[in-house]
Amino acid sequence: MELIHNTNEYKKWIEELKSEVQKSQIKAAISVNHALLDLYWRIGKSISEKINLGKWGTSIVEKASKDLRNHFPNQQGFSRSNLFSMRKWYEFYVTSGLDVEKVQQLVGQIPWGHNILIVTKANTIEEAMFYINKTVENNWSRAVLAHQIDLDFYNRSGKAITNFSDTLPAPQSELALETLKDPYKFDFLTLNEKALEKDIEEQLVKHITSFLLELGGGFSFVGRQVPLKIDGEEFYIDLLFYHIKLKCYVVVELKSVKFRAEYAGKMNLYLSAVDDLMKSEGENPTIGLLLCKSKSEVIAEYALRGTTQPIGVAEYEIVKSIPADLHPELPTIEEIEKELAGVVYNKNKQK
Repeated sequence: MELIHNTNEYKKWIEELKSEVQKSQIKAAISVNHALLDLYWRIGKSISEKINLGKWGTSIVEKASKDLRNHFPNQQGFSRSNLFSMRKWYEFYVTSGLDVEKVQQLVGQIPWGHNILIVTKANTIEEAMFYINKTVENNWSRAVLAHQIDLDFYNRSGKAITNFSDTLPAPQSELALETLKDPYKFDFLTLNEKALEKDIEEQLVKHITSFLLELGGGFSFVGRQVPLKIDGEEFYIDLLFYHIKLKCYVVVELKSVKFRAEYAGKMNLYLSAVDDLMKSEGENPTIGLLLCKSKSEVIAEYALRGTTQPIGVAEYEIVKSIPADLHPELPTIEEIEKELAGVVYNKNKQK
């Protein structure tokens, strides 16, 4: 007779129990996070009022930190720096004039470390709200959140030039526009700015995890150099993705040069073909994204105006530009040539 614990019925049952335990753990973690953030909010409020209204001075925070740590030796979070963070966190939102209850509900959805990172890095309430919503939406870890903030996701989101308002229905066009950004940052690639399109394409596929992170939530990689057979001729899509939330294919074409008007025409062809050959019933129209080394916004807008398919045009960056304040410290081309000429002259003189 087969032992019960070896049967498929038992294995299925134990998996169900494991699932229930995990759900309970997640709920408990969320509950603990809400309780902790509620406590930190009240402490931050109290400290703010004592310093700003009671005029006790900031030195009271260090004294409070010592007393709280002595009274709660097994509980972390009462360091001097963390108490100041609670005050900063509270004041950041309260001084904005937003509904306090709604703010508490929103910030309560992400961990304390995420909250402090956002209020430390964000320049405006709008930017902070953006990163909170994106963290909740995409379940970002703190490291991923920090990476997105460092890459200035907020100021790049929805900045691509598109014709979505003319080619997509209102709800989808707004979401599609928000999905794209400009410029795209490919600083994870081991290439220089003069890299060829095929080299960039190969590297993006090689670093597909980083590429998907830069594209944003919802993208799923379908393939590279995907063939399209149209009237006996074969065409190849550089990169093909599927967007889960938009429920559509996304065709990405890479151009290692400045945007040209004819690129929009070819993309229009690809999108029409994908809609006819690959799109299933119930799926939304395919979207195209032209990633170019640079672009003229006026030319891009004119080129898209006459197209019938939804297309976006954005730039990409492979290496970070040199900060402006470092430029004076760098030698000019003339200085480098003069220096090299001097080296050659000295070598010849030594001979």
